[in-house]
Amino acid sequence: MTFPVIGVVGGGQLARMMAPAATALGVRLRVLAEGADVSATTAAPCVVGDYRDLETLKDFAATVDVVTFDHEHVPAEHLRVLEAAGVNLQPGPEALQYAQDKLLMRQACDRLGLPNPEWAAVATVAELVAAGDRIGWPVVLKTPRGGYDGKGVRVLDSAAQAEDCRDWFALGFEALLVEQKVDFSRELSAQVARTPSGTTASYPVVESVQTDGVCDLVTAPAPGIDPRTAQAAEEAAVTLAEGLGVTGMLAVELFETPGVGPGFMVNELAMRPHNSGHWSMDGAVTGQFEQHVRAVLDLPLGSTDTLGAFTVMKNYLGGANEDLYSAFPTAMAAYPEAKVHAYGKSVRPGRKIGHVNVVAPLAEDLDAAREAAEGAAAIIRDGHRAQNEPGAQPAPDEHDEHQEQR
Repeated sequence: MTFPVIGVVGGGQLARMMAPAATALGVRLRVLAEGADVSATTAAPCVVGDYRDLETLKDFAATVDVVTFDHEHVPAEHLRVLEAAGVNLQPGPEALQYAQDKLLMRQACDRLGLPNPEWAAVATVAELVAAGDRIGWPVVLKTPRGGYDGKGVRVLDSAAQAEDCRDWFALGFEALLVEQKVDFSRELSAQVARTPSGTTASYPVVESVQTDGVCDLVTAPAPGIDPRTAQAAEEAAVTLAEGLGVTGMLAVELFETPGVGPGFMVNELAMRPHNSGHWSMDGAVTGQFEQHVRAVLDLPLGSTDTLGAFTVMKNYLGGANEDLYSAFPTAMAAYPEAKVHAYGKSVRPGRKIGHVNVVAPLAEDLDAAREAAEGAAAIIRDGHRAQNEPGAQPAPDEHDEHQEQR
């Protein structure tokens, strides 16, 4: 028997978490990493190279059976050259362009009849002001490419603030995206997997809480969601996957808008495993990383049934504690139900370095699951229990001469 080799462009935490899913299936994973110390290098064989260099991509592709992605930033023109040379790309450049370019994504949503905010492409400050006057202030200005986790986004309250955006019009984009600032009740995410053969499998729509533009807390399924909205959102994700020719995992970030249209508007797309799907690693029969591996290899997709009434995912970002492992015993002892995932990254303030999943077996267990996920994450981030947590010990005095030794 021969098992295929999956090549992943990008060595971040998503590639890292694909590795155990591939290994469980006997499939080999090989990563084109940005540096020798990025997240995936301790989880899978890696070659260090620049994904923006065509020859590097060609050399890497020659060593694997299928190429997929940890991020969407590979130049589209390079991917088209690889595809023309017969490289098996999943997803291909014709699909990936809609995750790379927000203007193309908005056009695609309009074409497919999906609920979009009011939007426009603008190339000058004057065009921005005219669009804002037509759409209605406030508006959101976005770079069409390169933005993530709140980067490349500005909220403009009035036409007067448009003058402050002249620097963005000098970045070299043909146009920027300006869109309606949606009045939404919360953010949702709908995920679907699609194979090259065209089969799909949808996950429950989840609630995603953002803090400073970064995904902070996910609850799956979204508590209290109108079943009609959930069904329409799942169908919208499938429509996008099929209409754009997506293969692998697709995440559709949504604004929930009760009483408006189907109850949501499309925010952004990601054609890869996504932070809003990390809950599935411990809360679904088939986690999103295994599902992505299955999909890009055109294997039958796994069940997306949940393993409890809810699952809570809590990200932990870089904080006071630089030695994450030293906090694991405290976190695990305090919350044995918590499943801890670490990304093998050095600690920097505000950097995503891991997440915690907790499954709530019954609906009434949701609050306890949320408290456990947040509590375990806080211990790992800070190195000790928060002072208001049960059983917390007093924090060491900052002037204690023995504090550093402990």
